[in-house]
Amino acid sequence: MGTVTLINNETGEKFEFDLIDCKRGPKAIDFSKLFETAGIFSYDPGYGSTAGCKSTVSYINGKEGQLLYKGIPIQEIVEKYNFTDVAKLLITGEAPKDKAESEAFDLELRHRSFLHEGLINIFSAFPDNAHPMANLSSAVAALSTFHFDHKEMEEENDYQTMARRIIAKITTLVAFSYRNAIGAPFIYPDVSRNYVENFLYMLRAYPGGHLKHTLKGEEEITDLEVEAMNKIFVLHADHGQNASTTTVRNVASTGVHPYAAISAGINALWGPAHGGANEKVLVQLNEIGDVKNVNKFIERVKDKSDPFRLMGFGHRVYKSYDPRAKAIKNLKDELNKKGIKMNQRLSEIAEKLEEVALSDDYFIQRGLYPNVDFYSGIILTALKIPVPLFTPIFVIGRMPGWCAQLLEHVKNPQARITRPRQVYIGD
Repeated sequence: MGTVTLINNETGEKFEFDLIDCKRGPKAIDFSKLFETAGIFSYDPGYGSTAGCKSTVSYINGKEGQLLYKGIPIQEIVEKYNFTDVAKLLITGEAPKDKAESEAFDLELRHRSFLHEGLINIFSAFPDNAHPMANLSSAVAALSTFHFDHKEMEEENDYQTMARRIIAKITTLVAFSYRNAIGAPFIYPDVSRNYVENFLYMLRAYPGGHLKHTLKGEEEITDLEVEAMNKIFVLHADHGQNASTTTVRNVASTGVHPYAAISAGINALWGPAHGGANEKVLVQLNEIGDVKNVNKFIERVKDKSDPFRLMGFGHRVYKSYDPRAKAIKNLKDELNKKGIKMNQRLSEIAEKLEEVALSDDYFIQRGLYPNVDFYSGIILTALKIPVPLFTPIFVIGRMPGWCAQLLEHVKNPQARITRPRQVYIGD
């Protein structure tokens, strides 16, 4: 295991702390007894060098550009598994063993996707044109009143029921939140459609279950769209101790109902510095307007006196190319080839931005590479997803990760309430 010795230069005192060996990544100093042993705190604004938990859910190597779910590289995950397979992997530790098990889990989620009619009524209290994230966080918190028994979970079946229920219902809640915001009637789930197709159906269908048809009579929801949305969800399923996941864990540490903790995570994700960034990328691409303006905006990034910040570039953890961004870009190119056309003007601007940034010393020295948000908005637009739904889409994708992280915390008998210290600098 090993130890680290801390020496107080003022007093000459020495304090020894254990090193925690990790299967992947750097070792960690166990500072859990730092205050009571040495009488001092560690000061780490933003917790960039602090681990608040031990986890087996996902692993990130920012220097090498690696992301693993349960030890499996994201490149393999996105090619091998659909989203409900990944959900099962994260909350149970095991992916479906075969097609039959995969379909059975997907079907279970579909049957759990219906909402209590009393919960549906809550949407009528929300104003028109409210952002779906506001509606969504409120509805998830309200969901705890209809499934209050999840507050006391003791057996594995209790934990799994809680997780599967919210993973199943989140697509319905997102669809209802959006349709309520635009004044459209709700479309109930259709269990004959798989998890992802069912979500698109609830977004697009008309009362009576009808979808728009093309002149050729083809249904609006295509297999290619379902495949693309599957991959987008998979790429967002978990990402270590980011702001929203840490929020879920911190709130859950108080013993609150798990859906209240997840509602808090939704609010954390809403911010433009986190899950709301994909909306901002699209806004900025439109602001740039034309590929000929790219160099002008690149120069603005470099100007210290200009507050302009290039959205979709850089990441708190990754100092090389975000592996999710590579997968998203590949997906964009693949969809283009197969017939789902991206907005050509925005695509050209984005690709030019990336080309310039990847060859510019300013960006290279600072590790400012495209992140997962950079191309996702362009793809979602091509999939006919309205801009206000970009961040709720992120919520659907991240839900299995939040559930897995929450379960990891509440099932740990050594888990404590989160209570950071502060460095007081007042009078």
